[in-house]
Amino acid sequence: MSNIEELAVEVCAPSEYQSLLTLGASALDAIPGAVYLCDHEGWLVRYNSEAVELWGRTPIIGKNGDRFCGSHRLFLPDGTPLAFEDCPMASVLITGAATRNQEVIIERSDGTRLMALVNIRALRDRRGAIQGAINCFQDVSARHAMAEELRRKSADLEDFFENSAVGLHIVSNAGIIQRANKAELNMLGYTADEYIGRHITEFHVDEPVIGDILNKLGSGESLDSYPARLRAKDGTIRHVAITSNGRFEDGKLFHTRCFTIDVTLAQLMESQIRESERHMRNLLEALPAAVYTTDAQGRITFFNRAAVELSGRTPQLGDMWCVTWKIFNTDGSALPHDQCPMAVALKENRPIRGVEAIAERPDGTRVPFAPYPTPLHDADGNLVGAINMLVDITERNQAQNRQKTLIDELNHRVKNTLATVQSLAAQTARNAEDANDGYRRFEARLLALSRAHDLLTRRHWGHTPLGSLAHEVLMPIFGQEPSRIVVEGDPVDVGTRVALNLTMTLNELAINALKYGAMSVETGTLSVKWVVQPQSDGMLLTLDWREQGGPRVAQPKREGLGSRLMKRCIERDLGGTFDLTFDPKGVCCRISFLIQASSP
Repeated sequence: MSNIEELAVEVCAPSEYQSLLTLGASALDAIPGAVYLCDHEGWLVRYNSEAVELWGRTPIIGKNGDRFCGSHRLFLPDGTPLAFEDCPMASVLITGAATRNQEVIIERSDGTRLMALVNIRALRDRRGAIQGAINCFQDVSARHAMAEELRRKSADLEDFFENSAVGLHIVSNAGIIQRANKAELNMLGYTADEYIGRHITEFHVDEPVIGDILNKLGSGESLDSYPARLRAKDGTIRHVAITSNGRFEDGKLFHTRCFTIDVTLAQLMESQIRESERHMRNLLEALPAAVYTTDAQGRITFFNRAAVELSGRTPQLGDMWCVTWKIFNTDGSALPHDQCPMAVALKENRPIRGVEAIAERPDGTRVPFAPYPTPLHDADGNLVGAINMLVDITERNQAQNRQKTLIDELNHRVKNTLATVQSLAAQTARNAEDANDGYRRFEARLLALSRAHDLLTRRHWGHTPLGSLAHEVLMPIFGQEPSRIVVEGDPVDVGTRVALNLTMTLNELAINALKYGAMSVETGTLSVKWVVQPQSDGMLLTLDWREQGGPRVAQPKREGLGSRLMKRCIERDLGGTFDLTFDPKGVCCRISFLIQASSP
């Protein structure tokens, strides 16, 4: 091709500006954002529908139309009006320099405003002359609002820290004070330069205390009103209560934030009160039992700490008759204070022995006690008051109740166990092939029953987690083979009755699986899963036993002892359903029963 031909092609090829002019409205609308195009004099020549939506109006194209921008009005981000002649588009057309990510405020004709982010580039011909410019802009009002909200919250947080009425400081993981607010500086009398940037230990009086504080915070603990002593600038000691926790990043302590409350005055007052009460407290605390005294009219004159603990409250000197809040007879009927043993002793001028009563504390708990009111007389035999000792007999009563419960429970368990053993013996004997076979089967079932009793004994014959029960029964039979056995289900505790019957049932299934089923070969697997579903009358437990990979299973010709035993455990004893299926691929068994209906 000749040079003349190459020049002709170059001259004939449309410029970028001319190419954009040829784009139809649908092509511009396909652009994901607001776009408009101006010629070299700034007259709008093209725009898309999204630009119209952001402007809130449809501008006029061409000369005598809209120039530089299609919006109603423009403003700078600070709210200063921006003339169209000074807008970013006008600047690009004059200087040729692109505008990147500049923010302007667009005002619509209805008065609403939005913050727009504009990107403008000049469009040149092949000789470099500016033919026009293209503006791509987007609404960033939401982002601006979010940034403003973040700034406001940051300012609020800064105000909270700096102007809080409570002392507040931040300490780095190295123990250096990074920040402290006015309240903390005023409390100790230091300036910011004297306090910030120094190690926190310099201001603590007790080195072991600050060492413990830093250790606790470094290990992730939180402090709540931790007592400490700080040294003020004037040399005085300030008693403080520190509440603090740590901020961690990547598992490492970054810094701690501490609230410091000055409790010096409260500490001083408490010290004075403690000193004035020291002698009386020593006297009262020397008495191991709950003791109090009254005058002849029944007004309380003193009481010891044990009396406070028994009554669950601190009585007032001058209260009448008794330190307790409320009193009841052993049958539960209310006993007025003016009829309590102490009142009787004073009114009848005689000691009271051999009676019991119940004290109710303000929190509602009750304490049975035995009172020993004794009148006091002067040298002439005149009644001057009385002394009373209240002995808490809670443990004695509990021991008696435990003994009775144990005897009743033992009696019940022995009867049930003997009945179970008797039934096992009778049914095993009837179905055994010979004496040795009967002995082995009977022994295996007794061992299963024994394991159930051992587990329940460790649980004090209370409720037992079903997962623990299943593992306790199955693992001794199969050994530890986690790759072949899956035991899982909803967390649920079962009572003693359910535990005993499930133990017998799972034991029968396990022995059969080990001898004849999936667990008799190395390729076999076992799945024991259960779910608990709420019902109107309790919680329905459904347990599925599923064997796979074992020898082919055949339907037995008759129901064996094991099947009858399991059916009796589930259907008769627990009132549930027992469905045993001899699938050729493996034995399956589904057990369902209501826990509340079957649990003791």
